[in-house]
Amino acid sequence: MTDVQSLLLDYYLSLKALHIIAMVAWMAGMFYLPRLFVYHSTVPVGSEQSELFKVMERKLLRLIINPAMIATWVIGLLLLFAQPIWMTQGWMHVKLTVVVALSVFHMMLARWRRQFANDANRRSERFYRLANEVPTVLLIIIVFMAVLKPF
Repeated sequence: MTDVQSLLLDYYLSLKALHIIAMVAWMAGMFYLPRLFVYHSTVPVGSEQSELFKVMERKLLRLIINPAMIATWVIGLLLLFAQPIWMTQGWMHVKLTVVVALSVFHMMLARWRRQFANDANRRSERFYRLANEVPTVLLIIIVFMAVLKPF
């Protein structure tokens, strides 16, 4: 065990708490941004409502979702470095794969936000309603893997 791993293990519970807090903030934003897109897609381009949604979406992504995702990843990787044995366990492989998928979905949300900002949205309210379910499914898998460690 390295000195860094030993130090991380000394602060393991604090890091774990921070990881959970960051993840909760990330997920809150991931649930809310597609819901904003649902409503934004129903208002006329250039309207006062549309401009308000643009501000809300930009601030949510830049001030909450992006920093929370970065913190979740950084702290999660520190925890993984402290417990490298996890990389030999199947549950961690599944969890990391799903977290990567969540990160890709995050990037898709950022792209869709830019399209709304440029008044170039081409997707329907129904599309965003379905997209709104993606973070929930991914969160369920992540939590079950982390808590149950089924394999």
